[in-house]
Amino acid sequence: MSKKDHVSETPATRLLKSHQIAFTEHPYEYLEHGGAQHSAEVLGLDPFTVVKTLVMQDQDAAPLLVLMHGNRKVSTKNLARQMGAKSVEPCKPEVANRHSGYLVGGTSPFGTRKAMPVYIESTILALPKIAINGGRRGYLVGIDPQVCVTLLGAKSVQCALIE
Repeated sequence: MSKKDHVSETPATRLLKSHQIAFTEHPYEYLEHGGAQHSAEVLGLDPFTVVKTLVMQDQDAAPLLVLMHGNRKVSTKNLARQMGAKSVEPCKPEVANRHSGYLVGGTSPFGTRKAMPVYIESTILALPKIAINGGRRGYLVGIDPQVCVTLLGAKSVQCALIE
């Protein structure tokens, strides 16, 4: 199989490979609005270890990424306070797509079109391995969560809410 037609070649996997970061591939049948809970279920993973990439913005519409457990919500109030912003809210899907270069549902924090600050829920960093979007709907990659800090400069925050 040539590199060009390799099924997982995305900006995210190209970035991981260029930094020689080991990852496992986890393709699954994408379900519209299925989210991390669906991917965890079909892949037999704990939704706590499936990390969703959320494109949000502060009060000045400056974009940022939030990495959160698949079975948790983001407390935008806690996040804003920890990052020193007045407010934080999710971007509209078309705005998120424009910032990240990915389609919502296939957003990876790796290889985004625009460099954005990345915030990661602190408890994710305690996990031995996470599954995170690999840059396409229906495609997760398994990596060491520390990669998010070393490669993306992700800042650890505490903003998880149980759904």
